[in-house]
Amino acid sequence: MEPLGESAIRASFVNCSKGEARRISLPRGLDELPWADLDFLGWRDPGAPDRGYLVAERAGELVGVTLRVPQGGPRSFTKTTMCSLCMTGHPGSGVSLLAARRVGASGREGNTVGAYMCADLACPLYVRGRKVPLMSMRYKESLSLEERLDRMRGNVDDFLDRVLQEA
Repeated sequence: MEPLGESAIRASFVNCSKGEARRISLPRGLDELPWADLDFLGWRDPGAPDRGYLVAERAGELVGVTLRVPQGGPRSFTKTTMCSLCMTGHPGSGVSLLAARRVGASGREGNTVGAYMCADLACPLYVRGRKVPLMSMRYKESLSLEERLDRMRGNVDDFLDRVLQEA
């Protein structure tokens, strides 16, 4: 992923108002992120632990979505759980159910799309082995690194397709 600036990130959000996008807490050290190892930019808001953000490039354009941890659901697990984007297994609360409000009228009516994702949204780093889940190990796969990255990118695209679908 090419390095992104604050204005490009804020302008990318499709499921919130411009005012909400202006108030999003961006990741600290934006200039120091490992951009070459990122297929998408994902982060959690340290001041609001129930919020997360994902920005990805699709068809040459940036698409950003706000994510929330649904209220009332379990926030931690006692077993290993797998991220639906990168297929990394995490113990405990390393995977969270995150929901994105759909775009358009559907989203204004409260419709959301959810997926179990790495709680820290660092999927590209887990797939590349740059980050290792605590007290767990990556499942051995016969896929090459490029095939695993393609699968993750496809899973992100599928998730964003569902968020962008108005009906």
